[in-house]
Amino acid sequence: MTNEPRAPRIAVLAATSGHSGVDRIIANLVTQWSAWGLDVDLLQIRQHGPDIPNLPDGVRRVDLGTAHVNTALPALIRYLRRERPAALLTDKDRVNRIAILARRLAGIQSDTRLLVRLGTTVSVNLASRSRLERALQGASIRYLYRLADGIIVPSAGVAADLSEHYGVDPARIHVCPSPVVSAELRTLAAAPAAHPWLRPGEPPVILGVGELSARKDFETLLQAFAQVRAHRRCRLIILGRGRRRERLLALAESLGVAQDTDLAGFKTNPYAFMSRAALFALSSRWEGLGIVIVEALACGTPVVSTDCPSGPREILDDGPHTRLVPVGDVTALARAMDQALAAPTDPATLRRRTKAFSIEASARAYLQALGIETSALGEPPG
Repeated sequence: MTNEPRAPRIAVLAATSGHSGVDRIIANLVTQWSAWGLDVDLLQIRQHGPDIPNLPDGVRRVDLGTAHVNTALPALIRYLRRERPAALLTDKDRVNRIAILARRLAGIQSDTRLLVRLGTTVSVNLASRSRLERALQGASIRYLYRLADGIIVPSAGVAADLSEHYGVDPARIHVCPSPVVSAELRTLAAAPAAHPWLRPGEPPVILGVGELSARKDFETLLQAFAQVRAHRRCRLIILGRGRRRERLLALAESLGVAQDTDLAGFKTNPYAFMSRAALFALSSRWEGLGIVIVEALACGTPVVSTDCPSGPREILDDGPHTRLVPVGDVTALARAMDQALAAPTDPATLRRRTKAFSIEASARAYLQALGIETSALGEPPG
C-alpha cells in the first residue's frame, strides 16, 4: 500500500478592513489554490479580517485567538511551530513585521518559506505620515524585510519604488498580477443592481469605487463631475465607506450637483454597478495597482484614471482607448470623462485587456514566488 504525498500547506495572514481589495485578493487566491488541491490555512486576527464568509472546503479558517495585530506574535509562533506550513504569505507592513519575527523565533526558517506583500507605492503612501511612521516602515523594509524570502508587489511601479527609495534588491521582488477576473465576477456583473439610476433609459452614470479617503481623492472626481454635468446630463455614484463622507456630501452640495450624486456606501457586489455604469473613474493620488480598474474593464466598462503611482498606466498601457490624466487635475479629468461618454468603447475590446489578471494566472504566479511546485497542477473546473 502506497501513501499519496501530502499536498503542501500554505498559510495566509493579512490585516484588512473587512471590505477592501485585499480581502478580494485573498479570497480569490485561496479559492483557486483549494481548487487545485492545495491545503490552505487562512489565519484570522479577530478585529482585522480578512472577511471572507464563504470559504471552500479545502481552506481551513484558523483563529489565532487574538484581537489585534500587535498582540498576535505569540499565537503566530505557536501556530508555525505546530503546523510548519510549506509557505506563509502575509500582507500589510505590521503583519509582515510580526510574521518575520515569528518565523525567526519559531526556529523554522528552513521549513517555511515566507513572502511578505506590499500592495501600495510605499514612498507616496508614507509622504503624509508622521516622521516616526516613515522612519519605522522605512527601517522595516530596508532591514527587517531582508529576513523574509522575498517581497510580492502588484505592479512594476511598486517594485521600482522599493528599489529606488528603500534599497531593496530587485532580485528579491516578485511582481505578481492581482487575481481579479473570474467566472464569478462575470456572474456577479450580470446580477441585478439595486439602484434606480441604473435602470434602462436613465441618464448615464459615472461610477467611482473605494474608501472615502484622501488617497482616493474623490474631491477631484466630484469637481470634475460638476464640470461635465454643467453641459451633459449624467449622474455620479460613489461606492465605499470612509471618514470623508460628510465632507464629500458638503462639496457636492456646494457644487450644485447633490441631486445627481449618490454616495451609496459599501456594496458587496460592486460589479453589478460597474457593468451598468457608462464610465468608471479613478481619481486616486496613489495606488499599488488599482484593481478596480481591472474589475471595471472586465465588466466591459470604459475607464478614465489619474496617471498615479503605481498601476493605472501598466493596466491601461497607454493604448488607443486609454484616458490617463494628471493627478489632481480637475479640468483634465472632466475633459477625459466627457470624451469617454461621447465615444463609448466596445466592451469586448475592454475585456480583452484583462487576461493577465485572471485568477488562474495570478494564483500560479503567487505559488511560484512562494516556492510551491506548479507544473503538476491541474486546470481548475470552469
